[in-house]
Amino acid sequence: MIMATPHISAEKGDFAKTVLMPGDPLRAKFIADTFLKDVRQVTGVRGMLGFTGTYEGRPISVMGSGMGMPSIGIYSYELYKFYDVDNIIRIGSAGSYTDKAKLFDVVLAAGAVSESNYARVQSGFEGDLTLPSQTLNDKLRASAAKQGIPLIEGNIHSSDVFYRQPSDEKPTYWEKLRDERGCLCVEMESFALFANAQVLGKNAACLLTISDSFVSPEITTAEQRQTSFTNMMKVALGAEY
Repeated sequence: MIMATPHISAEKGDFAKTVLMPGDPLRAKFIADTFLKDVRQVTGVRGMLGFTGTYEGRPISVMGSGMGMPSIGIYSYELYKFYDVDNIIRIGSAGSYTDKAKLFDVVLAAGAVSESNYARVQSGFEGDLTLPSQTLNDKLRASAAKQGIPLIEGNIHSSDVFYRQPSDEKPTYWEKLRDERGCLCVEMESFALFANAQVLGKNAACLLTISDSFVSPEITTAEQRQTSFTNMMKVALGAEY
């Protein structure tokens, strides 16, 4: 198979118009094996697995994004620009900043706040908030309502750093993000995904499952994060794109 891009080995037409993007390529494989029919693997460069199949008769793809904004920035840009993908829905895990978002709750991102320079370097955008597609968010809301799955909506924090050095600053950085910017939780990708979609005239959205918390000692295992975030997957798959 001839590589169409440096990072994706699929051919033109191998991806559906809508791609679900978990960070973990093994989660992409789990979703494909568990929920899709007539599945085939379409890419696997650097172990970043991508699959295309059908869900309730509609074509859909799922592919890992890797961790962090540079990684999802590359894969989402190539999917939009070179594979004619119209919609990318990030489906990932997040750490809660508030007791309003508890373990296994599903969050729909209203916007992504970040200290990252990704959008400035990529396109000259100087803001610290990027937005999802309202059309996609409406479709995800409708899917959740139809299935009776509650969604928590609000801004999220897209961080460049997972292991942040502790500080004596009070309130803490995450309390400020929660109280001043309305951030419900933290992840590491959506700011860049939304920026790419904006630049290329495409659609992006983000669904997150709370996997741990800054305000509670609860935490999920790696296996749970890979296989047990079923409500989020059902909402993403059940939307009519």
